[in-house]
Amino acid sequence: MPFPLRAALARGTHALRRVAALSVSAALAAAALGAAQPARAEGAIRIAEQFGVVYLMLNVARDQHFIEQEGHKAGIDIKVDWVRLSGGAAVNDALLSGAVDIAGAGVGPLLTVWDRTHGRQNVKGVASLGNLPYYLVSTDPNVKTIADFTGKDRIAVPAVGVSVQSRVLQYATAKQWGDKQFDRLDKLTQAIPHPDAAAALIANSSVITAHFGNPPFQQQELAANPKAHIVLNSYDVLGGPSSATVLYTTEKFRDENPKTYRAFVAALADAARLISADPEKAADIYIRVNDSKIDRSLLLKILRDPQVQFKTAPQNTLGLAQFMYRTGAIRNEPKSWRDYFFDDPATAGGS
Repeated sequence: MPFPLRAALARGTHALRRVAALSVSAALAAAALGAAQPARAEGAIRIAEQFGVVYLMLNVARDQHFIEQEGHKAGIDIKVDWVRLSGGAAVNDALLSGAVDIAGAGVGPLLTVWDRTHGRQNVKGVASLGNLPYYLVSTDPNVKTIADFTGKDRIAVPAVGVSVQSRVLQYATAKQWGDKQFDRLDKLTQAIPHPDAAAALIANSSVITAHFGNPPFQQQELAANPKAHIVLNSYDVLGGPSSATVLYTTEKFRDENPKTYRAFVAALADAARLISADPEKAADIYIRVNDSKIDRSLLLKILRDPQVQFKTAPQNTLGLAQFMYRTGAIRNEPKSWRDYFFDDPATAGGS
């Protein structure tokens, strides 16, 4: 990899790591006070996001102040706070501690916290952040399918056993060797934030040999390292275009803040429309909000990929949910995607 590209990626990774560290500290501080905090009135919302193009709808809503604008339409001023974390486990902890109101993570973490809070806080999905394929990328030429991984391999995921990448890998493993061996590859996974994992894979680091990531990190790996190749596409595992990353909240927040909640959901739809209508503007927003060093042409290629769809209705989530129930990851059996998503116009036509 040319030195300027490596240096740029390193600078971007360092900046993202610094933001993550600060965000984690803020979340933990808020969590320590969460139990003593009084009920919050309408007009305030705290949102936890993570890394990657999968969070573009949030980036656009933030940059364009869509949440505040939708609040004004409803007659309220909304104060929006943003927290950046890494991994579904950290996001779920922040939501349950009261440090954030809206959680952004994979379907796997949603299902975990939905099951954990069933009949209590009743956490459910708010909306999808769109359909984007996730690639399991390896730099080992001998690894062409997941059956080729050996004990010497190390697979980076954002959170071991909890992240949507971990769950999709387990689902693929179960399809390969049967449900009883769904966790066969878990011992090879390591929790590494996407920016760090991408930098390591591009640099041919000995720390990891594969990364189950998301856009744009997976595309950066494929573009920068000639050894990098796709071993697994999440769409192949989940049965087509699927909503790997979603937003969710507690029943209490939704019920006690109806205007704020509706403004947030409307802002997501506004963001989805902007991205679809003007990918060039959306690309500029992503770079600006994330202080990203990504090649703009590569980013536009991702946004214009026919497999990428920005929409709020979830798609192809039930198969993974039922797999998690069959293998004991969750105790409550989901009979429909509506069991773990709130019934709203934004999610109409989901699956």
